[in-house]
Amino acid sequence: MKATILTIGDEILIGQIVDTNSVSIARHLNDAGIVVREKCSIGDDSAEIVAQIERALAGSEVVILTGGLGPTKDDITKKTLAELFDSPMRCDTRVAEHVERMLASRGIAFNELNRSQALVPACCTVLFNAHGTAPGMWFERDGRVVVSLPGVPFEMEHLMQDEVMPRLKARFALKQIVHRTLITSGLAESMLAEAIAGWENDLPPYLKLAYLPNPGAVRLRLSAYEVEGESVAREIEERFEALRRIIPRHVVGYETATVQEGIHDRLVASGRTLAAAESCTGGVIASRFTALPGASAYFRCGVVAYSNDAKHDLLGVDRETLKRFGAVSEAVARQMAEGVRRVAGADYAVATTGIAGPSGGSEAKPVGTVWIAVAGPAGTRAVVRQCGTDRGQIVDRASSLAIGLLRDYLDEERAH
Repeated sequence: MKATILTIGDEILIGQIVDTNSVSIARHLNDAGIVVREKCSIGDDSAEIVAQIERALAGSEVVILTGGLGPTKDDITKKTLAELFDSPMRCDTRVAEHVERMLASRGIAFNELNRSQALVPACCTVLFNAHGTAPGMWFERDGRVVVSLPGVPFEMEHLMQDEVMPRLKARFALKQIVHRTLITSGLAESMLAEAIAGWENDLPPYLKLAYLPNPGAVRLRLSAYEVEGESVAREIEERFEALRRIIPRHVVGYETATVQEGIHDRLVASGRTLAAAESCTGGVIASRFTALPGASAYFRCGVVAYSNDAKHDLLGVDRETLKRFGAVSEAVARQMAEGVRRVAGADYAVATTGIAGPSGGSEAKPVGTVWIAVAGPAGTRAVVRQCGTDRGQIVDRASSLAIGLLRDYLDEERAH
């Protein structure tokens, strides 16, 4: 069974607001086994709204709209739907009383515009909105369903959960959609694809594999659509277990698992400690660890040593080294990691120093050049990486690579 999501409003098309509604609606539908065929944003234009609904109904059993249900003249969705379904308007008494009470509690006059919120197409089923003044509306035609919801995200969310999804589940016989995502780290997308080519080729046709790259990680999602969920879920688990045996060092976990969570668990269990010295990453590494509950058990401190003076004064980086090799160099990265490990009294330390741009690069050290170092009982290891050309991308990627290097260091230490 398929669905189309339409979000309505000029403010979406001009970038004034971000469309989060379609994301939430898609998750609800997906969890119920309804395949989202497409998502589309359109402006406040009656003819365009009608055209898109008619087009969507040709390929989907369910069409869900959000937006354009307010009391002002630019909110035209309700009137457009009444014309589309050739229906007169009627006043819904329950909605009218609710709107009057809600506005009175806020000290807002119940004027003619607000009264119009209770007017709905006579042919629709009203979906009562306890959290706002605009009701949702449910229409049916030729066995297909059109649902119109308010554009305010929390109002839409309550209606999807309390009204729309129970009705859809009662109205249609739904099969399941099964997704499972394995998180990998340490292999670029192309390298990962090469390493698991045999495993991928053996997948049955009804299991679809998607590669979803992120900085420092690649997510592998296996999906099956409109199936008997329990048996397929078991098969997906078995397929991923086989994959774990192929790339054991590169599997982080499932769904939202992160590399730092794995390190966190290991450090908590071992009683060992960690510190970070950051220049170009500006504290992002420390932030990723301290965002985890219980990080105080092992995380000693994070130092953002941005200037050369700070690198020398706080971390003990040798001024002659800075002068001879520059701040973005292997020698400085090593001394930063060793310095913060010493100052913090930590078992392990990670450090970054690089050129985040947009200026400051050279032919020898272009923007995006980052040196990363990890120091620990087994010595210090340093690598240089090219992390892109956009400042935000560089910081994000360098932070992920640094945490990945720390994980590799811990793996190698354990192996020996």
